[in-house]
Parts: sequence; structure tokens; C-alpha cells
Amino acid sequence: MDLEQRYLFQNYARLPLVLQRGKGCYVYDTSGKRYLDLIAGIGVTALGYAHPRLTKVIREQAGKLIHSSNLYYNEYQGPLAERIAKVTGLDRVFFCNSGTEAMEGALKIIRAHGRKISPTKFETVALHDSFHGRTFGALSITGQEKYRRDFEPMLPGARFVHRNNIGELEQVVGENTAGIVIELIQGEGGIHPLSDEYIRAARELADRHNALLVFDEIQCGVGRPGTYFSYQMLDPLVMPDITTAAKPLACGIPLGFVAATERAASAIGKGQHGTTFGGGALACRVALEFFDILEELLPNIIHVGGYFRMHLMDMAKKFSFIREVRGYGLMIGVELDFAGKQIVLDAMEQGLLINCTHDKVLRALPPYILTEQDVDRAVTVLKRVFKKAKPPEA
Repeated sequence: MDLEQRYLFQNYARLPLVLQRGKGCYVYDTSGKRYLDLIAGIGVTALGYAHPRLTKVIREQAGKLIHSSNLYYNEYQGPLAERIAKVTGLDRVFFCNSGTEAMEGALKIIRAHGRKISPTKFETVALHDSFHGRTFGALSITGQEKYRRDFEPMLPGARFVHRNNIGELEQVVGENTAGIVIELIQGEGGIHPLSDEYIRAARELADRHNALLVFDEIQCGVGRPGTYFSYQMLDPLVMPDITTAAKPLACGIPLGFVAATERAASAIGKGQHGTTFGGGALACRVALEFFDILEELLPNIIHVGGYFRMHLMDMAKKFSFIREVRGYGLMIGVELDFAGKQIVLDAMEQGLLINCTHDKVLRALPPYILTEQDVDRAVTVLKRVFKKAKPPEA
């Protein structure tokens, strides 16, 4: 901690905890204290820590080939692209390293698509309270001023609307709209699901104005809601033109992707986009193993997520400062009447790791291997912490 204070950029508000190792859903600090990890690297370590199948694959592949370059083929990028195309229902895939890079790729596709139609067709419609990343393009369509204000002016063409307000969406989307970008469950915005009607309206407006509809599934997809992607919960199904994903794909090894229809993908030609590290052999092989395991875990995500939310809703009846419990699968938010920072610290002291987003929403993004026994442990700690909580006086 002292060395980081001296030598690192001071851009992280870190908690006073040094993690040394992990096993399953638990991590251990340098003193050996154990913590039940319900944040899982902000949704990244979806199979927990030291998963034996992943560890085996990583060891084997590290001894063969970690990286070459996209000047050549490797054994795993094509098979992983095929797997992603099948589970997304889309046609083509581009690999990158992170969620924000995936969004940059999607934004370039949006711009290229619009430019082929008209030089004025470059606007992107996004939502207030959204979060799409910290690079300039992704930040420009992130609907939270606190992330943008110190870096303005942003890229031109971003327009923001409120979630689930169909009338406002209809007013803003027009002939100069090249793309509409949506998180079906807003993550950093406080775990807010969008309504089915709103998503269907976005699809209809994108079709009407020849714009591309992008679903950002970086936090709310790849198994997190109990389906492969959150749009697959819709009945009838609403398909995007583009979807972006990252976080749990390679369970801690950086990997993200943009998946698109043939029509959307054709907007980008040879030499118009690329990456040095994206789609490397190690990351792709781990992701293939992850998808095999994820297929087995989807029922567990639904069951244990429902079990957790049931207990949290019971707690909401006992603690008046809990406003609402929201989420699907193992993406859960508990909105409080007051800032949740102290709750996070108190839970950590009791051996439970959660975090707080949007100031007042306790967030859980636990590993997909979470059990009912783990939930019982978490609920016991949260009850203890909530009992000692002292909401500010009105």
C-alpha cells in the first residue's frame, strides 16, 4: 500500500485490503483472513478463484502459445467466434481486451454505418445514468456527468434520454441518428432494468430511421442474468444489430468482443479497426472453457440469484431504510435511503465483500458458482451490519 501511494497514479479510491489468494467464492488477505467475495472483480471472476478446469487450461496453453498477433491465425479465435455467434444469434465477432474497447469498436461501426448514408448521420442516442467505459468515445455516451465533466468537450453527437420514457426516445431519435446504445440492466447507474416496451420501441425506432441498435452487455450479460445475454430474457425476443461484452469472458484474463449482424459488421473494412492483444490464444482458449462451464451453471444462476433476492426482500420488510431490491440472476442491487459507503466498510470488516454504486445502491455481482450456503452466510453478515447502521437524520 505504501509503494502504491508513492508510485501509482492516485486515481483509485481503494479500500484498505490487500488480497493474496482465492479459492471458490472466497478470497484471503495477507494475514489469512477469509472474505466471501460478492463483487468478484466487478463481475469478472465469474467462476470464482482457482477453478480447476480453468487452471488446467491456463497451464497447458501458457506452455504452448500465449500471444502471436492478428497478422496470423491461432487455434482458438475462430472456434470462440463461432461459439459467440451461436449464443448471441449474431453473425460476426471482433475481439478486443475490455468492455470500453468493445464500445469503441461499436461506436466506430455506428459512425461508419451513418457516414455511408449521410455526412450528418453521426448522432448516437444513449441513456441518462448509463455507463459504457472511460475512453473518449465510450465516455462521450456515458450518461453520468460526474464521469465526463473533467474531460469535456466530449466527442460530438451524443444525445441522452431517460430510461423507460418512450415518448422522449421518439422525440430524440431521428434522421441523423446513427445508433442507439442501451444497457438492458443499468449497472453503474444503480441496477435498473429497462422495460420490455422501451426496448421494443428502441428496436422499432432504429429500424424506422436506419440506425443501429447496440446492446451493452458488458456487465449485465454473459450469463449474469441467468441467460447468456439479457436481451434473451425478452419474450418475444428483441435482437440487436450489435452487442458488446467483456468482464467474465476469460475470468480475469482480459478479453472483450463486439458481435454484430452481417449488415452492421460490413460497415468496417480491412484496415479500419484492429488490436494488438485482442483474441490471443490464451484468452480465447480460456473463454471456450468458460462457455462450456457456463452452460452447466445457468440454472444455478437463476436459482441461487432468486434465493438471494428473496432473503434481501425479507430484509427490506425489517429495515425501513431499504428502498428497493432489484436485479436478475446474480446481478443484484439494494437501494438504501442513505449513502452506502459505511455499509461496505462494515461488511468488509465482517468478512463480506460488496460495493456501492450510484452512491446509495449496494451491488452484488457474485461468482456464478455461488451456493445457497454462501447466500446464508452473506445474509447473516448483512443483517448484522444493517442492525448497527445509523441512517442520517431526516
